[in-house]
Amino acid sequence: MVELADVVVVSNRGPLSFSHGPSGRLEVRRAAGGLVVTLGAGVLAAGALWIGAALSEADRQAAGEGVVEHNGFRSRSLVLDNDDYRSYYDVVANGALWYALHGLWDLPRRPRFDRHWHQAWAQYEKVNAQFVTAVAEAAAPGATVLVQDYHLALVPAALAAQRPDLRIAMFLHTPWCAPTELSVLPETVTTAILEGMAGDGLPVGFHSQRWARAFEACCRELLGRPASTFVAPAAPDADDTIGVARSAACDAALGDLEAYLGDRRFVVRADRIEMSKNILRGFHAFDELLETRPELRGKVVFGAFLYPSRTGLADYLAYGQEVVALARLINEKWGADDWTPVLVDTNDDYPRSVAAMRRADVILVNPVRDGLNLVAKELALVNERNGVLVLSERAGATDELGAHALVINPFDVSATAEALGSALDMDPAQRASRAKGLHKAVCARTPEDWFADLVRAAQGGA
Repeated sequence: MVELADVVVVSNRGPLSFSHGPSGRLEVRRAAGGLVVTLGAGVLAAGALWIGAALSEADRQAAGEGVVEHNGFRSRSLVLDNDDYRSYYDVVANGALWYALHGLWDLPRRPRFDRHWHQAWAQYEKVNAQFVTAVAEAAAPGATVLVQDYHLALVPAALAAQRPDLRIAMFLHTPWCAPTELSVLPETVTTAILEGMAGDGLPVGFHSQRWARAFEACCRELLGRPASTFVAPAAPDADDTIGVARSAACDAALGDLEAYLGDRRFVVRADRIEMSKNILRGFHAFDELLETRPELRGKVVFGAFLYPSRTGLADYLAYGQEVVALARLINEKWGADDWTPVLVDTNDDYPRSVAAMRRADVILVNPVRDGLNLVAKELALVNERNGVLVLSERAGATDELGAHALVINPFDVSATAEALGSALDMDPAQRASRAKGLHKAVCARTPEDWFADLVRAAQGGA
């Protein structure tokens, strides 16, 4: 008999990850990724059931056990056909929708919606329908269901049609795009996406008011009707982040960085390796800073703490290679025997990334477009040097943090270089004032506040 839940969270990835230990036994741990950090505290407090896809063979084995409980999380893994999943995830969700929402279309070359893509869209529809069935089976009468992100854009309206008793809200952790960008998709797909999320007046949430307005514009122009939206910026889990910062692994990593840097200033970024993060322009800006400010040569290091993302997609692999190649060129251009200008670390070592944020004099967050950007907020929790935040105007976090940061146009390399220089030059009193304001803004909300906003929207109180 299926155990029914009063609160259900549904997302592509669940909160738990499974693997086989040395003895072959199934082992479980909390999954990595920002979604688990963002949702975790609220899910635990609500005792919610979290439904996500089984991503590995060990996940598939665990799915046979039904609901698995671990460290307070209650998780159910949905087993999907491998080919269906790859088409749903790689081809449609990340190969098309991600590009639209982040303004990354390369229109002279891509996208190309041929018969293979349309077949993948049919598989995206199939996978979304399977999630609908799983949630409908697991949700108690009148339950609250919180659907997460663009992977599951068709779930809310279809679930409402099947279970009208449920209270449903959709939340996008990405930005949203203008109608002209979304309408690059085939018309039937555009309509299905918007109707799937906002049909029957279902509430759709975003981290920033600007993304909510963009979604409303898409519904007005492409559907001919308004949409119900709400804004709820997420907060980092302060206890979790500070716990990592105080860990032995982080202390050891900080010691290694201190030995490497000496008394040099440290500019830091911590990102996934993907196009929307704008890593290349950040390197170009640092190159221009060294070109125009010769007195900084040998006295500053740019640390890029990057981890691979979506390595099944050719564009991401190519971008990662370009990132490493550009860093190498800058080092060859400016480096000396005792100074490597750009330090690139792609080891996906979170304690080391946090150590870098502790040591940062400047942190660069310059996305082309970002739903929020938790790194910009985590900096304020762990930094020990009154680090200055250089922040893209196109990051959702700019709504809350812009008054305490140096805000830049992410496409303007020269302006970014100037902002990096200004941050390095800033006097101690200004640095301290900005850091204090940044910390206060970040601590104004908690993950529990954000989760409560979602529940309130689903229950009609937004």
